[in-house]
Amino acid sequence: MSTKVKICGLRRPEDAALAVESGAWALGMIMWPESPRYCAPAEAARIADSHRRSAEIAGVFVDAKLDDVVGITNELGLSMVQLHGSEGQQYCEVVAQRTGARVIKAFRVRNRSVTAEMGKYWDVDFHLLDSYKAGVPGGTGESFDWSFLAERRGAPARVPLILSGGLTPENVAGAIETVRPYAVDVASGVESAPGVKDEVKLRSFIEAVRSVAVEPEDEPQTGAEGEVVTLKYAREQQRSQS
Repeated sequence: MSTKVKICGLRRPEDAALAVESGAWALGMIMWPESPRYCAPAEAARIADSHRRSAEIAGVFVDAKLDDVVGITNELGLSMVQLHGSEGQQYCEVVAQRTGARVIKAFRVRNRSVTAEMGKYWDVDFHLLDSYKAGVPGGTGESFDWSFLAERRGAPARVPLILSGGLTPENVAGAIETVRPYAVDVASGVESAPGVKDEVKLRSFIEAVRSVAVEPEDEPQTGAEGEVVTLKYAREQQRSQS
């Protein structure tokens, strides 16, 4: 078993298709308008509708209004909601309850004290660690020292970890060997420009991940492994069959 790959910052349908063809587990689209990788709703819908049965479809939000997150998630049929701001545990719980999507809570790493903050969010589906840079919620393209995360290995009752932050085809294998996350997340590391994926880099990244023959120690606490259907999409399917 190899570590799963989330390709984030997708804006173009052709890049999403390339990611799925190359073996990506999840496709991430930025719903925060201030990001250079912002994905307009129409393009996000095209990507979601094309690939929801082949990959997890994730929307990334930054301190958005709760009703906006719920509305966009249900409208697009997202299977994952990634919260990349200062959203609290209760906010995360309500998103899960009102959408049926699995929740990824992101944390920006300044130092190893981030593990204490992660402990407050024990009821989300995934933790994601990204590099800290003042004034930038994510997507910095900068890595952080992963070595302290090796201490997580063997600890009980962990939330599955998605590792992000400055990952590239050149360093992702070493990161996996050190951390053994459930998945890795990449955006700028496989791009030729913000939101424009480079085919050679993307394929090389996934090949590098697959070259590490380790079984990640984290396993999801909720949700079936192949489950990519949200409550909204399930309701639509039921209506069409009735």
